[in-house]
Amino acid sequence: MSATTPSTAAVIAYLRELHDRITTAIETVDGTGRFRRDRWERAEGGGGESRVLTGGTVFEQAGIGFSHVTGNRLPPSATQQRPDLAGAGFVATGISLVFHPRNPYVPTTHANVRFFMAEKPGVEPAWWFGGGFDLTPYYPFDEDVLHWHQTAAAACAAFGTDVYPRYKDWCDRYFYLKHRNETRGVGGLFFDDLNEWGFERSFEFQRSVGDHFLEAYLPIVARRRDTAYGDAERDFQLYRRGRYVEFNLVYDRGTLFGLQSGGRTESILMSLPPLVRWRYDWHPEPGSPEARLYEDYLRPRNWLEELS
Repeated sequence: MSATTPSTAAVIAYLRELHDRITTAIETVDGTGRFRRDRWERAEGGGGESRVLTGGTVFEQAGIGFSHVTGNRLPPSATQQRPDLAGAGFVATGISLVFHPRNPYVPTTHANVRFFMAEKPGVEPAWWFGGGFDLTPYYPFDEDVLHWHQTAAAACAAFGTDVYPRYKDWCDRYFYLKHRNETRGVGGLFFDDLNEWGFERSFEFQRSVGDHFLEAYLPIVARRRDTAYGDAERDFQLYRRGRYVEFNLVYDRGTLFGLQSGGRTESILMSLPPLVRWRYDWHPEPGSPEARLYEDYLRPRNWLEELS
């Protein structure tokens, strides 16, 4: 395999292994919950397997899906940044996960790693990697945020000193709710259209991001899973989950790609929380733990420098 020759089979093999590894880890951490596994096929080509855990001890809902789909024409969400590929056929494969814990002190998290290849007559095939992971706490702790970003930086360290700052900044900009003027959480990593390093190096980076996810998330779960909480904290968690819904349905490129490409709706929308609440013109009490989230965390910050 040369540095410039993409191997979809190698990517798929890694993604399937990662799918299984994360599934096993989450079932082990939860203790009682087990993933329901649904294999599906797509009429236009390809398919996947969705795994959803509901009603667990730690996770109220956890979804992780693998997909490998093909099509004759890229949907608009995929060609927005690459108009030259309009009308191209495509192969897309990836895993995507969102975990909604029961305890408000355990953050929600999202991760995704994916690979696209587009082909059009008379044009050189185009391919790229994308993905990342981000954290959405309701009651944040500095040590958790620092650990999350230290692990994100470690995932990038072997690829250049500029990689973590660049993809951390991209995450801050991508997971930003413009209509709320706030970030969705405390960020992490986000990258897309990655092919500049050649296939092997780019694939190595995707694996590093995928492999660091559990290292970033599970220690936080272990620290916060048994924290006592009451109705007030639960109510705030449900309210803040509304922001998650707003982002996924308004801005998320993966959601738009899945829906526009005729993907399986149940699998695409399994990222949404099982319970959520909206309130009209609600604001936290000044000086409260809820206000601290807004004042100190829902904006881009240099977490490594400020919290170390």
